Amino acid sequence: MTTIKKFFASGTPWIWANAGAVAISIIMTVGLLLLLAVNGLGHFWPKDLMLANYLQPTSDGQSLQREIIGERIDREEVSAERIISSGIPVDAAQLMYERELVKIGNRDLNGSDFTWLLSDFLSDIRFPENLTAFERREWGNFYGYVREVKEAGNSVVVSDPASPADSAAWNELNVRIERALAIHEEIVALERVEIGEVNHALERLRLEQRGLELRDAATAESLEAIAAERAEWDSRYEVLQTRLNELYAEIERDTVVMLAMNGEETEINVSEIVRAYQPNGLHIGSKLVIYAQKLWEFLSDEPREANTEGGIFPAIFGTVTMVLLMSVFVSPFGVIAAVYLREYAKQGFVTRTIRIAVNNLAGVPSIVYGVFGLGFFIYFLGAEVDQAFYPEALPAPTFGTPGLLWASLTLALLTVPVVIVSTEEGLARIPRSLREGSLALGATKFETLWRVVLPMASPAMMTGLILAVARAAGEVAPLMLVGVVKLAPALPVDGNYPYFHLDQKFMHLGFHIYDVGFQSPNVEAARPLVFATALLLVIVIAALNQLAVSIRNRLREKFKALDM
Repeated sequence: MTTIKKFFASGTPWIWANAGAVAISIIMTVGLLLLLAVNGLGHFWPKDLMLANYLQPTSDGQSLQREIIGERIDREEVSAERIISSGIPVDAAQLMYERELVKIGNRDLNGSDFTWLLSDFLSDIRFPENLTAFERREWGNFYGYVREVKEAGNSVVVSDPASPADSAAWNELNVRIERALAIHEEIVALERVEIGEVNHALERLRLEQRGLELRDAATAESLEAIAAERAEWDSRYEVLQTRLNELYAEIERDTVVMLAMNGEETEINVSEIVRAYQPNGLHIGSKLVIYAQKLWEFLSDEPREANTEGGIFPAIFGTVTMVLLMSVFVSPFGVIAAVYLREYAKQGFVTRTIRIAVNNLAGVPSIVYGVFGLGFFIYFLGAEVDQAFYPEALPAPTFGTPGLLWASLTLALLTVPVVIVSTEEGLARIPRSLREGSLALGATKFETLWRVVLPMASPAMMTGLILAVARAAGEVAPLMLVGVVKLAPALPVDGNYPYFHLDQKFMHLGFHIYDVGFQSPNVEAARPLVFATALLLVIVIAALNQLAVSIRNRLREKFKALDM
């Protein structure tokens, strides 16, 4: 008994308990990251396409046979009772059945991308090399055989789907897909850059004329000048619109006839195809190339198909931009408040009350900040800004509506208590002798604060900023009220004055996860994107934090000698 008491009195059990807690935390963190990586990144791998016969018994004693083409996604075991309750007669003596989730695509033909199939009813499973997968701009993936390529309704080349060696139509289709993709890029550039510039200029002229009318300053000369400039932009728009119509006519020229499940034929416009490949005939190197292309598309492109396909670059850009703006706003306010409380304010009841209030603010639910931001920043401050600086745009709001600026300010308010507390702690750790030495050498209190105290407290400020970034980057609830939206493919930065549009709504990775995971009508297609986006959000937050940590470490090394 004495030995056990000595063992506990030595503190060794608590050392092992702490080490075990740390190990468990690390294992859980690594496990979470692996879960996100496996389920998210695996989605982009080009899976083989299965061709099989499915013979399913019906309630009238007959059997329904059909052909299945698709990707095998998942499998699980279900009870016979559950299968029977769904209307499929099976042998109840066999307690458990295995079923597979198969992505059959062709939503425009089948009505759904996914279906569950009982493994016992699948037969004659094979993987033909000429089975083709299309990734489309609408209606999701399409799976089938390339049968015929047409140009302006006339047949160009025909292949026999039953002969894998007959690849004439497939080769011709690849050439025409490349052509369509090049035209599509030209269309996007024309619409977003050149026509966007014209629309922005016309809107500017409209607001300029409206402003002159509101100020009773509209003279014949000014209106004539505006009309002349508008005519120039209208003329340019006509030229661009003519070119745009020509491009649309060119891109709609080619079509491909596909043979889908059960021999069903359908004609698809080549302009709808984003990517085409035959996964069963690809070697590992080709699959890696396609995997890299799809992963890059996820990181650099904009979303499509209700955010369940395409990329999430607008959400990445919006998240990083908002966090950087929030950091710019929160750092000076938090530091100034901390400096006043520690260096200038008289230490007494009022100061203690303020510190208690600051600490309590850190525990206020984030949605409360969202409501405050909506009421104060948008409905009050934004409305006043519109009345003072943008009266010509009313009743359409400019800053009196949710946007990037108000979202950043709201999160700055949410995180400012963390910065205040961290900065105060840093200021409190600076020896009083350094302040007195500076004052003794003739420096003023402000010079002492600016040249001695604040530089030495900068690592603590950066610690507060790191904590602020970690909290703000993952917040979603307040952003739903003050600026974030489901889809905003246009970035808040462009070539039109003032170039950086703080009034514009934006996308956010956290809200994207919520929207795709819980609001998407296509749950099975959205699930892997939830994992991939969550992993990316963790990486973005870690990268922002690492940047702040590296700055803090450099500052700490720089002022280490002064601490000694």
